[in-house]
Amino acid sequence: MRVLIDTCVILDTLQAREPFNKESDQIFIHIANMHISAFVTPPSTTDIYYLMHRFNHDKVKTANTMLKLFDYFNVLDTFGRNCKEAILKVGDYEDNLIIETAQSADIDCIVTRNIKDFENSVLPVFTPSEFLAQSIFN
Repeated sequence: MRVLIDTCVILDTLQAREPFNKESDQIFIHIANMHISAFVTPPSTTDIYYLMHRFNHDKVKTANTMLKLFDYFNVLDTFGRNCKEAILKVGDYEDNLIIETAQSADIDCIVTRNIKDFENSVLPVFTPSEFLAQSIFN
């Protein structure tokens, strides 16, 4: 299963944000055990870098965290056509860009805590708990 993991879910684990990290940690375990293929968009990587650096105030530590993240997450390519399609849609441009990028990469679903941000998605969108409740994990 090819799954795009939204920035908030990744940060829940990286920053140990209670109570959300319990479910995101389980998702990370499934990624590490190769039960799913995890993906992230380029704009998400810059957001994660910025927020992690703000969190720990250490460029080397932040860079090492990102390198570890890249060991487990594939970074999708975002193309010019994704940007153009995203700007034409109603709603938040950044969220639309994630949706467009995921669609063009044949992603199976998106996992996020912010379901309402992805109302325009033609792909299935799950909260971490909904995603973990699927039969593939039980």
